[in-house]
Amino acid sequence: MDSKRIKKNVINLLFVSVIVLFFIPNTRGMMQIYLNRLFSLSPDMIEKEERSSVSDYDWKLHGVNRESMNFKELKGKVVVLNFWNSWKPSSIAEMYSLQDLYNHYRNNDDIAFVFLTEDDDPEINKYLKDKKYEYPIYRSLSTYPEPFVMNPIPGTYVLDKGGQIAIYKRGVADWNTNTVKEYLDQLIAN
Repeated sequence: MDSKRIKKNVINLLFVSVIVLFFIPNTRGMMQIYLNRLFSLSPDMIEKEERSSVSDYDWKLHGVNRESMNFKELKGKVVVLNFWNSWKPSSIAEMYSLQDLYNHYRNNDDIAFVFLTEDDDPEINKYLKDKKYEYPIYRSLSTYPEPFVMNPIPGTYVLDKGGQIAIYKRGVADWNTNTVKEYLDQLIAN
């Protein structure tokens, strides 16, 4: 066989293998996770004149792996707020980059991370232990303030220090990029 034919057969075999893996329930979720990671992009900053503001910071949060708190304790900080579930492939796909971003800023007092889920505590704790994630997880104890919405998941908001939404991303994104870090550094500096 010539090299072109071998190459074509290898490509066809890989393509068929990927299709077959999507039909096997145990591998479908992992395939979705990896494809989401592969095609995720860095989110964009919202122009200042187009930003909306958080209507009310009075929002009680149950800490799963942290102390419980009220969201108003974060007023005046840059806040990364992520809505997610431990069972949803699109949420799982972006968690590694959010963990890396959290690790980068974890000792900076001008920025706070809030990962909000509706999963049960034992389920979340098992997920965190299995994945070795350390970011702060909360569940809402009261109604979400305007304009936050839980659906679709994942959804991530980045608030500036004045409570305006500087970044909003529905769906999967790559959060651990130089672009995102530059955006966050700008927000922290202002």
